[in-house]
Amino acid sequence: MTKRNEYVPQTVTHPGVTLKEKLDELGMSQKEFAVRTEKPEQIIVKVIDGRSALTPDMAVKFESVLGIPATFWLNRQQQYDEAVARMKRSELLAEACDWISRFPLKKMTDFGWLPETRSQEEKAAALLSFFSMTSSKAWENFYLSQKLKVSFRISLAHYGEPYAISAWLRQGELQAMQLDAPAFDRNVFLEVLAEIKKVMAEHPDDYFTRLQRLCLDAGVKVVHTPCLPKAPIHGSTRWLNDHTPLIQLSARYKQNDRFWFTFFHEAGHIILHGRKYISIEGVQHEAANDNKEVEADEFAVEWTFSQEEEQEVLRHGKLNEQDILDFARKFGTHPAMIIGRFQHKKLLPYSVGRQFMKSVHLDK
Repeated sequence: MTKRNEYVPQTVTHPGVTLKEKLDELGMSQKEFAVRTEKPEQIIVKVIDGRSALTPDMAVKFESVLGIPATFWLNRQQQYDEAVARMKRSELLAEACDWISRFPLKKMTDFGWLPETRSQEEKAAALLSFFSMTSSKAWENFYLSQKLKVSFRISLAHYGEPYAISAWLRQGELQAMQLDAPAFDRNVFLEVLAEIKKVMAEHPDDYFTRLQRLCLDAGVKVVHTPCLPKAPIHGSTRWLNDHTPLIQLSARYKQNDRFWFTFFHEAGHIILHGRKYISIEGVQHEAANDNKEVEADEFAVEWTFSQEEEQEVLRHGKLNEQDILDFARKFGTHPAMIIGRFQHKKLLPYSVGRQFMKSVHLDK
């Protein structure tokens, strides 16, 4: 985000001050000036006292009577109005100190989401710009009070740390804006998932680039957003503007079996639960739909290492690493998906197959 250098005059007077000075110079009373301009005297008094704005009609009439161009008067009014607005803005930013203290500003700055700032007012301005909000109240209306349910159907008030969570979600939206995607096609996405499963099985160095590209072909945006303190989210799915699904991944666990299961879980929400459901995985909240989360888990199981495949492996008996590799090739999955499942169920010691567990390290 580029910081703009703007000159804001410390003292900008209302054009009425200049008008009074000119009338005093000419020795013309306010009453006479009102008659000459065909404006009610009370209006002229209000302009001189700064209680009323100078209009384009007045500016043209002032030009005729005083010989001072209408553009001068209009520019003076505009400068004054802007100065007043900026003064109010400065006061609003000063009042936002408590609000900004609730966000993990240092980490957001380290990630490059926010610019380097010094004063509290600069920090508040940067944070509001990040959210594209005019005030902390606007942020509350959007994320907590659901004043815009069409765009954000859940209230983060249900979550323990709505501030960090909202920042993580917002960064995902900003990343998604950088991606161009065609209209979402459910059938194409299902076809694409088969290709993505092959990427999962191979887990090449460019796995995330390939994952992102394949999803874009189906109109699905996938982004990686690193975790923030107090927002231990490993994945989220929601629809942007009601027509583009967004999968946001954090790679929180930095392990390929967790990463791919999370992706297919989020994909399950898109296929099974439509545009109105928002998932935020990894944080406790009252609004979670356990049934939908279970369905998404089952979807991920089916795509990564199905229950039928698991039973076949169990019937084999005691496993060695070559057995796991052979089963993975047979099922078209990655050995880590089998190992991770069995270790989670305590059916396999953590000492077995560690070389198949790939580290996930994505750029910020």
